[in-house]
Amino acid sequence: MTDRDASSPPALSFAPSRRDVLASGAGFLAAVSGLSLLASGARAQNAPRPHILYIMADDLGFADVGFHGSDIRTPHIDALAAGGAKLSQFYTQPLCTPTRAALMTGRYPMRYGLQVGVIPSGAHYGLATDEFLLPQALREVGYRTALVGKWHLGHADRKYWPRQRGFDYFYGPLVGEIEHFKHEAHGVTDWYRDNALLKEEGYDTELFGADAVRLIGGHDPKTPLFLYLAFTAPHTPYQAPQHYLDQYAGIADPQRRAYAAMITAMDTQIGKVMAALEARGLRENTLIVFHSDNGGTRNKLFAGEGAVAGDLPPNNTPLREGKGSLYEGGTRVVALANWPGRIAPGTADGVMHVVDMLPTLAKLAGAQLGKAKPLDGADVWPALATGRPGRAEVLYNVEPTQGAVREGDWKLVWHVALPPKVELFDLAKDPSESTDLSAAHPDKVAQMQQRVVEFARTMAPPLFYSAALKSTLSAPLSTPGEALYEMGLEND
Repeated sequence: MTDRDASSPPALSFAPSRRDVLASGAGFLAAVSGLSLLASGARAQNAPRPHILYIMADDLGFADVGFHGSDIRTPHIDALAAGGAKLSQFYTQPLCTPTRAALMTGRYPMRYGLQVGVIPSGAHYGLATDEFLLPQALREVGYRTALVGKWHLGHADRKYWPRQRGFDYFYGPLVGEIEHFKHEAHGVTDWYRDNALLKEEGYDTELFGADAVRLIGGHDPKTPLFLYLAFTAPHTPYQAPQHYLDQYAGIADPQRRAYAAMITAMDTQIGKVMAALEARGLRENTLIVFHSDNGGTRNKLFAGEGAVAGDLPPNNTPLREGKGSLYEGGTRVVALANWPGRIAPGTADGVMHVVDMLPTLAKLAGAQLGKAKPLDGADVWPALATGRPGRAEVLYNVEPTQGAVREGDWKLVWHVALPPKVELFDLAKDPSESTDLSAAHPDKVAQMQQRVVEFARTMAPPLFYSAALKSTLSAPLSTPGEALYEMGLEND
């Protein structure tokens, strides 16, 4: 891990010795064999380099998996959760592009201008090419790197594409939202294998699963594999094959029915990928991480570029709001980690952020990060594997109009745009963020506001704003006749 800059959060408080970790793992008994599993608490460097399967869902509601009590059927995801660690306080950014950038860089998106919005289909910018990415680090130490699924970190210039950013193989769309059967955005095909445009039929979720199965089936087990499987489900538009829709015929709302069908379709493909790992003899030495890129969509402002009729179906209960919001419903997501014999089954309550995944995975892989810029993430393997405490601070986001930070169990949400509003919550007692404690703790509010300002002083200008301004200023002249037509007031 590289040296941190002055504005980065402090290093995590845990630093267990080998003796400590082995001692903590020695009491964990295998239920069937009765043998002691030291491996559940083993230090990363004592484990063989794992194959890594990193699965990301798209706009999945916090409550919309079986192991969180949903009526949506997710048996394969539930099995991974039961056999691994359910990550109860895993955080992402509130939107798609920023989360994927944070995963790839180990750095908060405000460091390189991706903290606001997502990369729209008409934009020309992407993730800065001077950032050192996770697949580049893993490839340097012999991993085969593959992305099957959604990218959304730059599409207008090939220099931003996955094959140019460390992936040996890429299959899927470059932009953020596509029609799931036609693979189109605004009527234009967005579907690639490597750098070549591809025309093919099929439901994207099923195609992703089939391609991941094919890739695993042909992989040499002696070569470590990093497979980033980034589903487009259950992002809008809500679409699924009829046989999945039929499984939810009892749901009256067509949007919720399609949304549920999309999640079960994704779960089915995850099951097929698990079977492929077993068949290839890779399962026992594969670390699997699963989470959503942000919370489920509850505000139509963040539903996507296409129109969505009716109520939005995702459920983030008991968390407040959803995608696009700095409240817990937008940023605390469904998450799990599974590695047989290495990660103790149960619930890991330590606080983790998606920026922590790069240094954690790099450590497991034996990869060096000397080429990376100062990281915001840290190695959270002890929290992931044995349930030890996680990070003390999380930056939810900081941008010109708002910011939020967590310190311990305290969370500050600061809306700077007029009319301004500041809120303080105790997440240990109030994870739903229903009681604002700011008036009762003015000193804590002032101290945490200062921390937000410290982050804000280091942020890069948001690329989304500059792109939007350029697009608006370069738009063709709108004539009075066109304006009247748009308002429905034109004369015959």
